[in-house]
Amino acid sequence: MTLIKSISGIRGTIGGTSGEGLNPLDIVRFTAAYATQIKATKKTDSTKIVVGRDARISGEMVNQVVIGTLLGMGFDVVNIGLASTPTTELAVTMEKAAGGIILTASHNPKQWNALKLLNEKGEFLNAVEGENVLKIAAEESFIFSEVDCLGKLTEDFSYTKKHIESVLALKLVDVEAIKAADFSVAIDCVNSVGGIAIPELLNALGVTKIEKLYCEPNGHFPHNPEPLPEHLTEISSVMKQGKADVGFVVDPDVDRLAIICEDGSMFGEEYTLVSIADYVLQHTPGNTVSNLSSTRALRDVTLNHGGKYTAAAVGEVNVVTAMKATNAIIGGEGNGGVIYPESHYGRDSLVGIALFLTHLAKSKLKVSELRKTYPEYYISKNKIQLTPAIDVDAILIAIKGIYKQYEVNDIDGVKIDFPTGWVHLRKSNTEPIIRIYSESGTPEQADGFAKAIITEIKHIANI
Repeated sequence: MTLIKSISGIRGTIGGTSGEGLNPLDIVRFTAAYATQIKATKKTDSTKIVVGRDARISGEMVNQVVIGTLLGMGFDVVNIGLASTPTTELAVTMEKAAGGIILTASHNPKQWNALKLLNEKGEFLNAVEGENVLKIAAEESFIFSEVDCLGKLTEDFSYTKKHIESVLALKLVDVEAIKAADFSVAIDCVNSVGGIAIPELLNALGVTKIEKLYCEPNGHFPHNPEPLPEHLTEISSVMKQGKADVGFVVDPDVDRLAIICEDGSMFGEEYTLVSIADYVLQHTPGNTVSNLSSTRALRDVTLNHGGKYTAAAVGEVNVVTAMKATNAIIGGEGNGGVIYPESHYGRDSLVGIALFLTHLAKSKLKVSELRKTYPEYYISKNKIQLTPAIDVDAILIAIKGIYKQYEVNDIDGVKIDFPTGWVHLRKSNTEPIIRIYSESGTPEQADGFAKAIITEIKHIANI
């Protein structure tokens, strides 16, 4: 059994003894700690907390425990039921709530679940707030409410519809252009909440020809739910048969979007954000942000449109912070996460699909042709195992010195920008591992950058 406590939330495998898995006792402890933190820091008079969940098998059990605990802490709960992460984020602001909890382990397998914690803006807690939740939980320094002060429960299962309505209202979403294009669309929603939201969105956008794969929200994932190419062979096969103009795949909580070309080839998760940013920048020039491990193509596209690109530390909360600081009009992460502030500051596949279909309709291109209009880069992802005794921070400092003649960014590990590519090194927070991501114009060059750095690390560490 596994329980991972971090500033971004609590995730773990279902079952086990207290402290070893995500079981009812630990769910109560962390939910009560979150409620205590919200009481102490909320900037609103609201006593509401929104709770939404994906379709995991354990979802109903976790949902009942979280809601009961929040009521016991004196908060009024708005249960929105089966809902995507971005839907829950929007519900917090629409309800003018004090916060929200999303019950989802994102792309993790079915035995996992998690509590993702939101503030009154429907955004993830920052590092200081997250650390304080962990401290409160560890000390169990929370106090439950007396009987006359218990919270009240209401249910509102209309938020997927409200979310879709908000997407349709975006100025750059052109429903008429999408209708006129008469697209046929294939979707794979891994039997989670995307199976509810994505067909409804497509229907609202005027798409009538939908090839559905795994749209039953029962939590039985038919394949590894992380939307990576090696897991998307079935929808790729559907596309190769000529059954659709474009394919969309989402993860269980619908904040990551993968796109499949009409010929069954992968558009590339890195290029989800790149293509949508290109469309947004064409109509509203401005700045962009992605994390340090995301493709250089976003920088290239941004500069072509006269904007400024900024690289943030890895993590959605860090990307959002950088977007606000630079007034970015779009941003996100290279894992298919699109953040469009015109809607809200959260990764949102519904927004991504609507903007991409508008872009595709107006381009008059096939998906594979559109993909070829962007700079071609390849990312190589590696890691190197170290012994616990090795000082990872010292290794990163040494690497920074070795490559000081190049542009080096050390806000999150060490990223070295070469003329023809980059390498980003980050240490794991949970094990003695250095993750090494590299990118260049060919797979061979990207692998070459990684191999050179790995050689340097082994030399420094004497391994």
